Amino acid sequence: MPHIHKYPKDIVKRYGKNPIITRDDIPFPCNTVFNAGAIKYQNQYLLLLRVETLEGWSCLVLARSKDGYNFEVEKEPVIKPAQKEPFATYEKRGVEDPRITLFEDGRYYIFYTAYSKYAPRIALVETTDFKSFRRIGLVSEPGNKDAVLFPRKINNLFVRFDRPSTGGAGDMWISYSPDLIYWGKSKVVMEARPGFWDSDKIGAGAPPVETNDGWLEIYHGVKGTGGGKIYRLGYALFDLKDPSKLIGRSQIPLISPREMYERTGDVPNVIFTCGAVVEAGGEIKIYYGAADTCICVATCKLQDLVESCH
Repeated sequence: MPHIHKYPKDIVKRYGKNPIITRDDIPFPCNTVFNAGAIKYQNQYLLLLRVETLEGWSCLVLARSKDGYNFEVEKEPVIKPAQKEPFATYEKRGVEDPRITLFEDGRYYIFYTAYSKYAPRIALVETTDFKSFRRIGLVSEPGNKDAVLFPRKINNLFVRFDRPSTGGAGDMWISYSPDLIYWGKSKVVMEARPGFWDSDKIGAGAPPVETNDGWLEIYHGVKGTGGGKIYRLGYALFDLKDPSKLIGRSQIPLISPREMYERTGDVPNVIFTCGAVVEAGGEIKIYYGAADTCICVATCKLQDLVESCH
């Protein structure tokens, strides 16, 4: 008998009114909006948008929603490239791709990419109210990005996934820290897979989600083609006690560029996430940048992802 796939249709469902945010929704002149961090805060959905200005550098702008679909964008950026050192030198070309983690102590930590002529670095800010933001530090060497912070300490250490540049490879690593500033004990946890949809490079997307079966990570994978690169989303499961151990990984993409707003834009054929919100009923809202031009959302069931990882 032929094998019948457990999920004959897509696991995820795109929101019918995508895109939910475009540059026309930004209340100041800009080139584009994409790659937003996402969190639920005081019964509101918050997106921390990456907005590229007309000058060509990125800033971070906050948007709020009551239902997770209809957002109102604030009038001014909440995080701009720094004017003071030690951040200014390494943010001259913008601040990019924020990931928001609600930590166990009630603070919200935000990893973002500080970009300059010296290549990307991971930077960290914290907030408790999304009104004031305190820069903590530049927390990686140059050539590192796609950092996501775990929502609690493991073995009394902070834990993150990141993606250092290592001789052209683009694999996911894990690092540990006693204080969020100094990171070490780094090791590869998941590699790009030759011949697959994520054959060229991979990187963490949304912060890890704790489940009974392990840490679920939604990540992006890149494959080069004759027509250019294609960015897709996948998912993987890591051990709860030792998140450096990979338990399972999606064989096929979670979502691939298909719609016109995902295929055409500043960078075509891109679906890239920096954040997802897990609802009380087990649904996940995945917020993603489409073609580096707009913000979209898709939904799926958390349990479907966990089961298919096995």
